Amino acid sequence: MEVLTPKATRRSTRIRVEIPVSVLSLDRLRPFAENCMVLVVSAQGCGFRSSRALQLETPIMLNGLPGGGSVTARVANCLPLGADGFLIGVSLYTHGNVWGIANPPDDWKFAAQSNPSPSANAPESAPSAPLKVSKKQWPYNLFEEGTENRLEQK
Repeated sequence: MEVLTPKATRRSTRIRVEIPVSVLSLDRLRPFAENCMVLVVSAQGCGFRSSRALQLETPIMLNGLPGGGSVTARVANCLPLGADGFLIGVSLYTHGNVWGIANPPDDWKFAAQSNPSPSANAPESAPSAPLKVSKKQWPYNLFEEGTENRLEQK
C-alpha cells in the first residue's frame, strides 16, 4: 500500500509494516541498544518506534531483519509520539529491499541502482517469507505538515 505525502520529493514509496528489530548505536559516545518495531519502510530507510530519542546523525545498526540480515544507517529525524515514545527516521547507507518485501514497488529498484555507495556484500533483497502490511494508522499521520520537530544535536 502506498502512503501518499504532500511533498513530491519522495525518492521511493513508503510501505507500512511491523518488523521487530534490534537497534544498536555504532557510536560509543552515544550508547543505545533496544528492541524496536519498524513501522514504515522504503528503499532508502525506515521509521521505527523507540522508547528513547536518538541524536541526529547517530550511526546505527538494525539487526534481525527478515532473512536474518542486518543493515547500517544514520538517524535522520526523531519525532516525539507522546506516551508511545519516539518515531526515529533513519537513512540506510545501502539502499534497497533489505526488508524482505515481496513484490516491492518499481521505484525501489531504481533507488537501489542509484545508490551512491552500494555494498558488495549487501543483498538487494532478503529471500524470506513476504511481510504482512499493517492496516493500522501510520504514526506520521499524527502530525500536520510543517509541525514536525527535529531534536537538535548537542
